[in-house]
Amino acid sequence: MSLELVADSPGEFTCDEECVLLPSKFLVPAAPPFMVERPALLAQVSEGVRGPVTVVTGPAGSGKTQLLASWARSRAVDWPIAWITCESGDEPEAAFWSYVLAGLRRAGLPAPEPASPGAAGSRAVLIRLAAVIGEWPTPVVLVLDGAAQLPGRDWAAGLEFLLGHAPGLRVVLAGRCDPPLPLYRYRLAGQLREVRPADLAFTAEETARLMELHDVPLAEPDLAALLEHTEGWAAGIRLCACTMQGSPDPGRAVDAFSGDESSIAEYFIGEVLRTQPPSIRRFLLETSVLDTFSADLAAAVTARPDASRLLATLARENVFLRPAGDGAELYRYHRLFGELLRAQLAWTEPTRVAVLHRRAARWLSANGRVTDAVAHAVVADDWGTAATMVIEDFAVGRLILEGGSGRLGALLSGLPEHVDLAEVVMVRAALAYGDGRLDEAREQLALAANLLAIHGSDCGEGLTLTCFLMRLLLLADGPEPEQVDELAPAAAAFLAVAPARRVGRHPELRALLLAAEGAARSACGEVDQAVEALAEAAAVTPAGYDRLKVDCLRTVAVLEAYRGRLGRAESAARQALDLAGQCGPEPGRRVVAAEVALAWVALERFDIEAADRHLRGVQAGADPLAAAAHAVVRSRRLQVRGELRAALQALVPVPGAPRWLRREIELGRARLLIAAGQADAAAEILAGFPQPWTADVTMLDAALAFTRGEPERAHDLARMVADAAGAAAPVALDAWLLLAMLAASADDPAGAREALRRALRVAGPENLRRPVHQVWGTLRRVLRDDEQLAALGGPASTPQSVAEPVVVEALSRRELDVLRGMAEMLPTEEIAASMYVSVNTVKTHVRSILRKLSAARRNEAVRRARSLNLI
Repeated sequence: MSLELVADSPGEFTCDEECVLLPSKFLVPAAPPFMVERPALLAQVSEGVRGPVTVVTGPAGSGKTQLLASWARSRAVDWPIAWITCESGDEPEAAFWSYVLAGLRRAGLPAPEPASPGAAGSRAVLIRLAAVIGEWPTPVVLVLDGAAQLPGRDWAAGLEFLLGHAPGLRVVLAGRCDPPLPLYRYRLAGQLREVRPADLAFTAEETARLMELHDVPLAEPDLAALLEHTEGWAAGIRLCACTMQGSPDPGRAVDAFSGDESSIAEYFIGEVLRTQPPSIRRFLLETSVLDTFSADLAAAVTARPDASRLLATLARENVFLRPAGDGAELYRYHRLFGELLRAQLAWTEPTRVAVLHRRAARWLSANGRVTDAVAHAVVADDWGTAATMVIEDFAVGRLILEGGSGRLGALLSGLPEHVDLAEVVMVRAALAYGDGRLDEAREQLALAANLLAIHGSDCGEGLTLTCFLMRLLLLADGPEPEQVDELAPAAAAFLAVAPARRVGRHPELRALLLAAEGAARSACGEVDQAVEALAEAAAVTPAGYDRLKVDCLRTVAVLEAYRGRLGRAESAARQALDLAGQCGPEPGRRVVAAEVALAWVALERFDIEAADRHLRGVQAGADPLAAAAHAVVRSRRLQVRGELRAALQALVPVPGAPRWLRREIELGRARLLIAAGQADAAAEILAGFPQPWTADVTMLDAALAFTRGEPERAHDLARMVADAAGAAAPVALDAWLLLAMLAASADDPAGAREALRRALRVAGPENLRRPVHQVWGTLRRVLRDDEQLAALGGPASTPQSVAEPVVVEALSRRELDVLRGMAEMLPTEEIAASMYVSVNTVKTHVRSILRKLSAARRNEAVRRARSLNLI
C-alpha cells in the first residue's frame, strides 16, 4: 500500500483512501473540569526535559496523560513541543515515524519529507531529521503518550539513533511499562528522569482538592481512609467521588467503597482484565487469595511453575501488581484490584476459593509462616488444620503470651465449640490461659486429656510439648505445685530433643517453661530454685515478649528481697519497672510487686523516706504476690513506728499468695506477738509449722525462749542457726543479734561486742540496717566504750568523707548496679547474672565506670566510689 501525505488544510494530514494520519493524535488533551493542579510533578517534568529522556510510567488511570498534558499546556519551556498519542496500530515503523515527522512539522520544525511513505523511518530520513533538530536554536520536545505499549523494537531503535545524533532532542515517553530503550545506559549517564507510580499517587491534599471539585465534603479521618483504600490511585479516587456525589453520608460511602463496586469493576475489567489472555486472567484470579506473596507461594497455589516469570512481567507492565517489602521478591495487588479479583473468583468459582486457601496454608506452614498459614486455613473454614498447625509448629507459646490480643489469637478466637479435636481443645486452653481465664484453661486441658485417652495416646511432638507446658503453667495456681519436680525436668528434656528448626523459630518456649517452673517452685516454697528458674527465664526471654520478662523480674525482685539480697532485688525491680513503662499501661498495673520490692529494700536499709515513697499510692489489687509482699512491708513499717497493734492487723492472710510469703506473714505475726508480750499466742503459731523446722522458724523458737526466760535454750538455738552454712542473711543476722542481746543480758560485754561485730559483718554487704535498728537501744550500753563499733552499726552513722575528685559525668542506674557488684568482688559472670544481662553488657558498663571515675582498675574505682558516697 502506498502512503502519500497531503496537506489538505492546516493540521490535517491524509494519505491514500486506506490510511489517514488522525489529527486528534497530535492534540494535547484538554483539561477535565475536575483537574487538580500538581505543581511538584510539573516541576519534575520540567526538570526531566533538561535531559534527553524522561519516562512516566504507571498503571491505567494513574494520571500519566493528564500530567503531561497539563505540563504541555502550561508552556513551562519556550521550546517546540510535539505531542503524539500512540495506540495499537501505530507499531509499524513507517506509521510511527510518519506520525513523528508530522507532529514535529506541526510544532514548527521543517522535518524532512520521506521519498515514500514506507521510507519514513529509514536511516536517511532519520539522519536528515537529526540534522534539522541539531540546527534548531532551542531544544525540541517530543511527547509520546502511550508509546511504551507499542510492540516491537524497531521504532525504539530508530528513536535511540535519533537521541544519539540529535543532542537537542528531548523525548518524554509515557505508558504503563518502560519503553524498549536501553534505559540503564541513560540512567548511568545521568540522562534519564523517571516519574513512577509512587510519584503519581495522589497526596492527602490533592485528594481533598479532588473531592472538593466534586462537591463531596469529607472529614479528615474519612479522607485518610479513602487515601489508604485507593492507595492514591487517581482514577479510583475520581470514581469514588462520582459515586459519592449527592450521598447524604459520604463517610459511610467511603467505608463501603471497594474494588467490586460497579464503576470500579467496569474500569478494571475494561482496562486491565480484557487485555490479558485467559491464562493470565486465571492466574490473577487464583493469586488474589494471597495478600503479600512470593513467586514460590504463587506457584504452589496456582500450580504454575512459571509463576516467577509471570509476576515479573505483570509487575513490569504495571498491571496493578507491585513489589512489596524491602529487598525480598514479594508482590501484592493494589487493594481495589485485589478486591475485584476476589469478588470475581467467588462469583465464578466459589468452591475453588477454599481449595486455593488450603494450598496457601500448606505452603506457608511448611515454610515456617504459621500465622499466615492459620489465616488461610481459617478462611477455608478448616479449623482442625489451623489448630494443628499452631500446635505442631510449637507456636502455642504465642497464644499463651498474647492471648486473644495477638494476631494469631485473634485469628483463632472464633474456634467453634463443636470441634472435638485434641489440638483444637488445646488451642482453646492456651487462649483461655493467655486471657487470664485459668479455670476455663483447666477445663479445656482436662477435656483434651479425655479426648487423647478416647482416641489413643499417640500424639505429635507439638501436642506433647503443649501438654507439658500447659500443665506446668497451671501448677502455680493449682492444688499440687509440687508436681513441678516431675514435670519440669520432663518438659526440659523433651524440648532438648525436639526438632531444632521448630524450636529455633520459637525461642519464647524455653522462657515460658522456665517461668512456669519458677512460678510453681515459688508456689510450693522452693525459694532458691524459684529465683534460679525465673532469673534464667528473664535472661532468655526474646525481644517482643517484655511482658513475660516483667512478670519474671517482679517475682525475682520480691524473692530476692525476702532472701535479703537487696542489691539484686533492687536491680530486678527497677528493670521490671523500666520495661513496664515501655510496654504500656497493662504491664504497669501488673508490676506493683516491683514497687513493693523497692519499698522492702529501702525499709531493710532503713531508708524510711524512700520506703514511704514507694509505698505511697500502691494498690496491690488482685495480685496475690503484690498483696502479700505489701502486707509484710507495711507491717514492718508500722513496727518501726512503734505501732505494734496496727502492724499485727496489717498481716492478714492473702489467698493465692506463694507459700513462702504466707509463711513470712505467719512468722511476722509470731514475732509481733512476742514483741507485744503474747508468748502463748506466738507459741500457738509456732506449733503450726511442720517439723523439722527451717532456720527462720528455729529463730522464732529462740526468740520465744528468750522471752520466756530460757536464755540457755535460746542461745543454743541461735548459735546453731548462726553457725549453719547457707542460712539467708536476714536469718543469720537475727541469730547474731539475738546472741548479742543474750550476752548483754548476761553482763558479757565482750561476748555482746563480738556477736554484734559478726552481725554487722552479715549486714554489711547488703546494708541490712532495720533489724540492727530494732535492737540498738538494748545494745547501746554495750557499745559505750567501743566508738568504732558504734560508728559501723549505728542507725545514724554516715561514712567519713574523703577529699576526692568530683565525678564530672554521673553514673547511670545500670552502672551503679555494676559498681555494687564490683564492690562485692563478684566476677563479671555473676554480675551479669544478677542484672539479667549479658557479660558483654557488663564489660561495657565497667569500661564506662572506669572512665567516669578516672580509675585504671576496678578496686581503684570502688575505693573512689565509696569516698564519693556513690555506694
